Amino acid sequence: MNEDNARFCLLAGLILLYLLCGAAIFSALEHPFELRARRLWKQQLENFTQRYRVNLGALHTLLRQYEEANGVGIRVDTLRPRWDFSGAFYFVGTVVSTIGFGMTTPATIAGKIFLIFYGLIGCAATILFFNLFLERIITMLAYIMRWCHERRLRCAGVGLVSSREESSGEEDSLEGWKPSVYYVMLILGVASVVIACSASTLYSSMENWSYVDSLYFCFVAFSTIGFGDLVSSQRQQYESQEAYRLGNCLFILMGVCCIYSLFNVISIIIKQTLTWIVGKLVCSGRHAHLRQKRLKRNTVQPMSSRCPAGRHLCRDGSVETVCDSETDAGAVAAGRRLSGEMISVNEFMVSNRVSLALLQKQLSETAHQGPRQSYGHQNGFSGGVGALAIMNNRLQETSVDR
Repeated sequence: MNEDNARFCLLAGLILLYLLCGAAIFSALEHPFELRARRLWKQQLENFTQRYRVNLGALHTLLRQYEEANGVGIRVDTLRPRWDFSGAFYFVGTVVSTIGFGMTTPATIAGKIFLIFYGLIGCAATILFFNLFLERIITMLAYIMRWCHERRLRCAGVGLVSSREESSGEEDSLEGWKPSVYYVMLILGVASVVIACSASTLYSSMENWSYVDSLYFCFVAFSTIGFGDLVSSQRQQYESQEAYRLGNCLFILMGVCCIYSLFNVISIIIKQTLTWIVGKLVCSGRHAHLRQKRLKRNTVQPMSSRCPAGRHLCRDGSVETVCDSETDAGAVAAGRRLSGEMISVNEFMVSNRVSLALLQKQLSETAHQGPRQSYGHQNGFSGGVGALAIMNNRLQETSVDR
């Protein structure tokens, strides 16, 4: 099994474990509340039928009819029209952004058929927009971090060298500096928290939600989960209604863009962590196998462990085992030592700063304003980040093979 397959299987197993743990926790937290709500609702039905002498079957029929009316937007409370132009615009925004709150859904056959084709094109275009937005955010952050690093060097009195030969000898030189993906993740995380906290303040005052409910709504909306239990801007009248609806749309747009960018950066870090784990497991297993062979031969031979860029090399006298750990987009393997002890966090961070996969390469090239060796110049777009970059690279590889 090669490294990519091993990493895929490891990720699938971890996701399954994550789902099982999440199901157990949510079941323990929410199931007792569900049982209490069922008992309370049953008691309320019995009290109502006994007090007003209403047939229970007729009451159930009325409640089912209300559920059908509720599905097309009819509520007991007075709410905004669902299918006027402003309501329809809010609906298509939740469609193309893949939020899908569910408070408004097409009821006609023509509307459902149109939604299929409309969502197919709209969602694809929006995902492309998010990828291009992420690329521009990373470009901006790379320039900002380069400017801060250059300012720090000047304050420290370090000369800025321009040639690669001169800069190779100085660790603190500007040319040898690479912006860290961890700083990008931190900046995007802080921006997401600031946007969510500001939006929660607005929602808690305008919607009369608690602040925790507002934060919960922000995460559900910004991450495009979109449960629909809480939906903003649904009442018929608000104070400063137009300004609030504009602010609501802007907050959702900025929040979705920031959270999407943050998810992409976190996924790169998760991938590098999986690469490090797989490399350690594979090479540790082969190292243990070689030790058993040595014990059987009853010989003691010197062993050196060395991991050059792009692979792990485990040497046992005349026996040499190569553990490939090539990652796509030119990333080199994470982790440098193959001893019996676990690699330290400091070494892991240093290794990732030296080789930071696709995002780190893009950050470095953007910061130094060098030529970006991307495949996107042949198809009209730049290299992109995340899924867009992977697809561009695969298409280019296919065309080169042909």
